[in-house]
Amino acid sequence: MPQVEEQLELGDVISDDYVDIMGELDTTELMVKAYELGELINHSAEVADYLYWKSVVDSDADVQAVVKQFAKAREQFQECERFGRFHPDYNAAKDRMKEVQAQLDTFESVKRFKAAEQVVDSLLYDVSRLIADAVSETVKVPGNDPNPKGGGCGGGGSCGCGSGGCG
Repeated sequence: MPQVEEQLELGDVISDDYVDIMGELDTTELMVKAYELGELINHSAEVADYLYWKSVVDSDADVQAVVKQFAKAREQFQECERFGRFHPDYNAAKDRMKEVQAQLDTFESVKRFKAAEQVVDSLLYDVSRLIADAVSETVKVPGNDPNPKGGGCGGGGSCGCGSGGCG
């Protein structure tokens, strides 16, 4: 009868120390690549445009005066918001905050800054999505969309998680 050779497991061939070192090397290399990707993004035209408009907004005295008004209005609204819509000044504080926000949005530099910010946000989301899809198409990538579309748990769709609460 032929002899059955003893099966070796991975742990018998590779020591735990070797696995730890290889894991660290892979993680280190991954972090270096992530840093390089970040540098590429930082040197992109999109980020340059964003930084330009940010500096214009930061150096415009008129804009900064309205920014201070907005911060004060937001603080007052947040104080009212702690008590909810039943606070006697809730609606007035909310209206004042919206009014100052609308005033802020009339500045061309603020409009351009917000547009540039959205472009950079989209770039970062697209890069994150590409990385996530390289790992698995089911990996979730957070976005800054105030009105998210799509399913998943809590999204009203059918994510297939089995919780019974989806779509």
